[in-house]
Amino acid sequence: MSTGRSGEILRVRGLRKGFPGVQALDGVDFDLRPGEVHVLLGENGAGKSTLIKTLSGAHRPDEGTIEVDGKAVEIRSAQDAAGLGIATIYQEFNLVPELTVAENLFLGRQPRRFGLVDRKAMNERARELLARVGVDVDPGTRMGDLGIARAQMVEIAKALGLDARILIMDEPTAVLTTGEVDRLFEIVSGLRDQGVAVVFITHHLEEIPRIGDRVTVLRDGRSVGQVPADTPERELVRLMVGRSIEQQYPRERTEPGPVLLQVRGLGREGAFEDVSFEVRAGEVVGLAGLVGAGRTEVARALFGADRYDTGEVLVDGKRLPSGSVHAAREAGLGLVPEDRKGQGLVLGADVGENLGLVTLGSASRGGIVDRSKNRAEAAGMAERLGVRMSGLGQEVRTLSGGNQQKVVIGKWLLADARVLVLDEPTRGVDVGAKVEIYQLINRLTAAGRAVLMISSDLPEVLGMSDRVLVMARGRIAGELLAAEATQDEVMELAVATTPENSQKDPS
Repeated sequence: MSTGRSGEILRVRGLRKGFPGVQALDGVDFDLRPGEVHVLLGENGAGKSTLIKTLSGAHRPDEGTIEVDGKAVEIRSAQDAAGLGIATIYQEFNLVPELTVAENLFLGRQPRRFGLVDRKAMNERARELLARVGVDVDPGTRMGDLGIARAQMVEIAKALGLDARILIMDEPTAVLTTGEVDRLFEIVSGLRDQGVAVVFITHHLEEIPRIGDRVTVLRDGRSVGQVPADTPERELVRLMVGRSIEQQYPRERTEPGPVLLQVRGLGREGAFEDVSFEVRAGEVVGLAGLVGAGRTEVARALFGADRYDTGEVLVDGKRLPSGSVHAAREAGLGLVPEDRKGQGLVLGADVGENLGLVTLGSASRGGIVDRSKNRAEAAGMAERLGVRMSGLGQEVRTLSGGNQQKVVIGKWLLADARVLVLDEPTRGVDVGAKVEIYQLINRLTAAGRAVLMISSDLPEVLGMSDRVLVMARGRIAGELLAAEATQDEVMELAVATTPENSQKDPS
């Protein structure tokens, strides 16, 4: 394998790329060596996505140079990138659910015999690629029947089938369990040993020393530092945001007021049972538990998105009918869903339209929407929340993850929701935007609103909650005071085999 100066397989210098109202890349320098994992770090909006899309052929730079194996190249398309040995695995997989694993692995380049697809050869080669990434899947399995973790392994195998020498991985651990992350890291380490160069993007700082060799930090479209992977988190945060963050979880606790949300004996067959708790005004109650414990199912039932079979939900003393989103909204209950892109936003609409989604009815007169009023209220909310945008007319899909989340929360603030259910509110959000969301939660509770926060991030749950409820196997396994609880205590409840016998008195 030939390489460029200092053994570099990839070298980027002075890369610039602008969009209307935004300078996404403003002179980025980056280099990559064979057989290394180079972590690309930065807040949402720092330029990471634009850089990898430029390297993968989705964008063309305005200025700057890209060298592969020491030679200047132009990457005008995905085909150009593939020809140079560059493969990118995005957060949204490029797989077809209706096709088999083998068909996905060789989509558009199936082996043929006598003019027909040679399925036997295709399946044999698929098994070889799958074995290379250590995943035991029948090549004839329908892609849509695989879980996220194994689908990701198929994406990696697909890249290797294209003889990728440079593998770009965009937030590959965002939706994986701890065990799945461990397995992914084993595979990435194996690829590094085989000489594959990996660009690894993550928001999880604790992952960097486990998997990385070097780190390049982007801020405001510029590369502001290149450091070893064992650099302390505090220094990485300083490079990312341009300042130190003294308090990662700045919870400002207030004296709880009256009960705003009551849940009594809630149950749905196969999902959860006998779930009971209360949330008071000015209080953040965290809901922790392992994936599959039933947390999101409970959140959707509270909001009326799914029906429940037994029990009742009361907001400010008013009982809500099962399965009625309208009733939940009218009572002042809002849901910020786990999947903000799929369920919380209309990606093709602009920021103003998304902020005004819930309040369209109240902004109507005689069935006609008062758009100027709706727009004015949206502009005021965007300013209050500090949404970074070129204007209300910017498509919400083009905002960073943290700013998208502010829009989802903002639409419920415009609707004056008194109870907010936040399901994984900082997932896929960088460290700086996380603190802004935490401060927003403080403002909500200071104003007398009640917050139920679902999170798989245990330090976040303990740092930003007043009380923590732990779910296991569809039931509340216990309750803890956040200020006194430890991660070990939460996990002990989360893995309880008999949740009903594992209650802990928060007092």
